[in-house]
Amino acid sequence: MAVAELREAVGLLFRMPLLWIPGVIGGLFAAVLWLTLFVSDGFYTGRLFILFALVIIFLVTGMYANIRTDSMTIRGLAEGGLKYYFRVLLPHIVLGFVLLLVFILCTVVFSLLGLASDIGMITALTFGILIPTLMLTFFFDTAAVFEDRKVFESLQRSILLVSENMMDVISFFLVAAFVSFSVIFGLMIVWEAFLFDKLKPIMDFTEAQREAFTPDQLLSMIGQDGTWITAAVIFIGVLILLPVLFSYKACFYRKMAVAGGTSPGGQPAYGEYDSKGRWYKY
Repeated sequence: MAVAELREAVGLLFRMPLLWIPGVIGGLFAAVLWLTLFVSDGFYTGRLFILFALVIIFLVTGMYANIRTDSMTIRGLAEGGLKYYFRVLLPHIVLGFVLLLVFILCTVVFSLLGLASDIGMITALTFGILIPTLMLTFFFDTAAVFEDRKVFESLQRSILLVSENMMDVISFFLVAAFVSFSVIFGLMIVWEAFLFDKLKPIMDFTEAQREAFTPDQLLSMIGQDGTWITAAVIFIGVLILLPVLFSYKACFYRKMAVAGGTSPGGQPAYGEYDSKGRWYKY
């Protein structure tokens, strides 16, 4: 099922160019963050990241609403983003708070047991809790938009659907990872091609020099031109990946929800989507 939804998502992006808007703005934000990190040494980067993240959530939410209603207007994107914004934002905050609380409790328990210095066990437990939690709740935003779910309802709906379709969801993550790797790897080749002359001395480094090589030395080596080239590559990467992955997520969720007997409005129903993504009830 996962590959078919990827093809559907790519088709949507060609049919609805408006869906590229989050990618364009997200790419600009990512490039600005990179340049800010280079110029201000990270002083403003954290603040800008939070601000940009809030805007991206709005755009992606509007993007979901456009896919749901088959709308091709900026007005539809803006109205959808406003309507579902807090339904998508609040679960992010809830999840962050819960994961932080669990991490603090685990740290306290380990301290009481005298295992606070065991970094390996703490790291393993952290990932052991983090990964399943994020996986089970991954589709809460699509549940909020496509089924008009409220905050906790969207989290419950995501957990239910992922639990019932675990193998399909794993396939979805594998396909998404492959797409991400392919785009990033291709852009890395382009980046190295543009900066080959600047990076060539690394090939002559000894093993000790390579082990001692730091990111600051890399930035000094590529210079100002390399910094702008890197910003352009980051922009292109986000421009491609953000619309593709989130459209893919939306298409995958629609099919998964329909397979579970739920219509786009969140009511039990039977039907199907046509080639343009419109829902037809039997």
